[in-house]
Amino acid sequence: MPSFNKKALALSLLLSISAPTNMLAFQSSLTRPRAVASRIITRMASTEAEAEAEAKPAASVIPNEEAYEKVTMDEIVSLCKRRGIIFPSSEIYNGFAGFYDYGPLGAELKKNVKDNWWKHFVTRREDVVGLDSSIIHNPTTWKSSGHLDGFSDPMVDCKETKLRYRADQLFASPIVLKETSETIGWVCIHEANDADMLKDAKKMAKKFMKKTEHEKKEIEAFSFRDLTEVSEEDMSMIPSPGSGEPTLTMPRDFNLMFQTNVGAVSDAASVAYLRPETAQGIFINFKNAIGTSRAKIPFGIAQIGKAFRNEITPRNFIFRSREFEQMEVEYFIPPGDDVWQPFHEKWMQESKDFLLSVGLREDLMGWDVHEGD
Repeated sequence: MPSFNKKALALSLLLSISAPTNMLAFQSSLTRPRAVASRIITRMASTEAEAEAEAKPAASVIPNEEAYEKVTMDEIVSLCKRRGIIFPSSEIYNGFAGFYDYGPLGAELKKNVKDNWWKHFVTRREDVVGLDSSIIHNPTTWKSSGHLDGFSDPMVDCKETKLRYRADQLFASPIVLKETSETIGWVCIHEANDADMLKDAKKMAKKFMKKTEHEKKEIEAFSFRDLTEVSEEDMSMIPSPGSGEPTLTMPRDFNLMFQTNVGAVSDAASVAYLRPETAQGIFINFKNAIGTSRAKIPFGIAQIGKAFRNEITPRNFIFRSREFEQMEVEYFIPPGDDVWQPFHEKWMQESKDFLLSVGLREDLMGWDVHEGD
């Protein structure tokens, strides 16, 4: 499936809607009639001034070719808040991690993206029908799909700070002296790009070596592996990012589904779950959809809707949050091991065409091949 640079996509979309002309058009669409009349009078009075301004040559815009590479996620978050695109949820009560509210411009942007997606993949096609299923399904749905038993992430706890981390997002490496090949300690850092991980590891190793009187000795290159791959003996020496001491538990599975209760009595029989994905609503309605639409395989069912995942450590702004919207098509093809490839290639191209149609630059896209699939 197509992949893209997250920060580049965010900046591209934000810049495309934050130009002054677009903002003026958006503000005008929200202005009340009386304010519109006032604006028209003001505009008539300033005709001469505008004519003089138009006579002057417009200032040329110098493109910054490195903008997409140098922009930071913090800068994008700040821009979103200033322009009324995305706000932290419940901000007046100190916020709520992993949840976000879309502001005036953000709500319009998101609606435009969803409308364009629906038009591209559903309205203009004869082989795809739409669906809008409920957020809460019968709990047996999640038992049958394997979500109750297998929809989980590995988690570790810091016994001192009580902080929790995803085990596959923490990377550890032994600190090995080059002269004697002796392991004198470990570093443990958060997942990031290679340069940042190496920088953080060197900083942590330098601090540890100064503390243990190995300050001037050379060490071997780091060999990182995530905490799901370390032994119990190694874990007893790996420092926690929170405490700086070896206080982490061994990894254990943490189910990502939000649990709730349906009905007046909260007991085992009333337990239900907020859907962690929209696909199951499509699968359990397959018979109804194909029967009422009189569709024949190959055909698809599309859905746009909310999904919820109780992420251990939400991060990367809206790219890994606990409440989000999915736009999904499940396309059903005839059985057989030799029939899937033409459909697969066709849908990859359809996805790329859609991303290009909404303004994403082709040089920011690539193909992400999942190993083992």
